[in-house]
Amino acid sequence: MVCEYRHGNTKPVSVPVESATVISRGDLVWMDTNGVKPASAFTWDTNIATTQAAFTPKFLGVSMNDSRAGDVEPITVNRAGVFEFDCASASFAVGALAGSAKASGNNMENQKAVSVATANLAIGRVFKATTSATKVLIEIVSGVFGGTQTIPS
Repeated sequence: MVCEYRHGNTKPVSVPVESATVISRGDLVWMDTNGVKPASAFTWDTNIATTQAAFTPKFLGVSMNDSRAGDVEPITVNRAGVFEFDCASASFAVGALAGSAKASGNNMENQKAVSVATANLAIGRVFKATTSATKVLIEIVSGVFGGTQTIPS
């Protein structure tokens, strides 16, 4: 499933993508020197927690466009709003912190979320409580636009 926008002010921004970078609609994206990249392209650092901590301040938002290899047009990224993410079966409380999930191997998932313990690992907060759910609504907060300072511990 594609990570889907559900509601709220999205605060869209148009950003460049390097021609070799592939991004799908719904991907969590981060700001690199020359443009945005999907979460899975973020450099792995020891374990998921250290990788999430490095990712959070560079997290821009959720891509609203596809960008195929060779494309050079900017894409639109929503840096706020409530999005529905896939997740491993879990229960979430309203306001719980959420971050990018770990993929198999040493990568982060592009469109999957997980509960995290501290704000420095988070991309947002749970918007609606769940019980044993495989989807979760998260209000995202862009780290690039000061998100880590607006998510209290």
